[in-house]
Amino acid sequence: MGIRVAGAQGPAPNIDDLLSAGIAAQHNHDLKTAIEDYRKVLAVQPGMLEARANLGAALSADGQFDAAIEEDTRAYAQAPGNVALRMNLALAYYKKGDMPHAHTELQAVHTARPSDLNAAVLLAYTDIKVGKEAEAATLLAPLEPGRESDMDFEYVYGYALIATGKEAEGLPRVEGSAKATNSVDSYVVAGTARLRRSEFREARADLEAALAINPAFPGLYTLVGQARDAMGDTAAAETAFEAALKESPRDPTAHLYLGVILLKERDFDRARPLLETALQLQPGLPLARFQLAKLNSMTGKYAEAAAVLEDLERADPNWLDPHVELALIYYKLKRPEDGQRERDIVQKIEAKQQAAGPHQN
Repeated sequence: MGIRVAGAQGPAPNIDDLLSAGIAAQHNHDLKTAIEDYRKVLAVQPGMLEARANLGAALSADGQFDAAIEEDTRAYAQAPGNVALRMNLALAYYKKGDMPHAHTELQAVHTARPSDLNAAVLLAYTDIKVGKEAEAATLLAPLEPGRESDMDFEYVYGYALIATGKEAEGLPRVEGSAKATNSVDSYVVAGTARLRRSEFREARADLEAALAINPAFPGLYTLVGQARDAMGDTAAAETAFEAALKESPRDPTAHLYLGVILLKERDFDRARPLLETALQLQPGLPLARFQLAKLNSMTGKYAEAAAVLEDLERADPNWLDPHVELALIYYKLKRPEDGQRERDIVQKIEAKQQAAGPHQN
């Protein structure tokens, strides 16, 4: 509950009563009353560490993270070296979503209490969030034996493995955690990794499971749409991307994918603004530029399309699709020699791809 200071002189009876009342209210989840009582105690005795520590915990539980951080910081300043107080401060930062500060505090807690598994797991999670994925995996690897049934541990360790490129090792852990805990976060992490690996059936299963749990999860409809599209379920993908844009009208990926679907359906009037918006949101995005060039070609704007495709070729000579489109456009522009040159390039790239064999994930 709180942190009592051994050997402290007992407060006046009314302060004792207020402190006890605050503790009882906090225990009964009456955070408003607890906060009021602790503040009344501190108004009389500002140096009472137990009241300040409990106030920080109550504020954090009430979602008042900045106020909790202020109280926890003051409490820790009164008792530097008190690891429990530092953990309270770390948790307030963590719950606020301030991962850099949470990481700093959790690192100090872990150094002081290396056997504290909860602190280690939270530290590893913040490692991931501040770009230290390898440190997270290294921290948790020796702690896993005997904890394989701890789904919180398995999620964070699996997440760290995925983030460090060890997806084959990480995915079973994260998906196991997802199924055991019905966690949307776990399903999204796994589904996103499956998409990257072009394992579209498994990706769709994970992402559809996440959608069933929480359709309001940010960006989820876009991921589901990508998985559905990759599986050839165009109608369902279109529905997902439309839902994504209702939720987040400035999602460039949803604009792009929905534009591509409509382009394939030859719905040019609806496809163009979507593709143009995708490019506005992500200027220079090669795939958006390519799809707009295809649209211009399909609507007779051959010279405009050719200029963009030639620029894309210069930027990435080994990208097959611009060469394929240019070969067709050059013939339409009555430039057969250029068209034949592009066909020859297409054949060379395809031969290299065949020689290289299928992509290995």
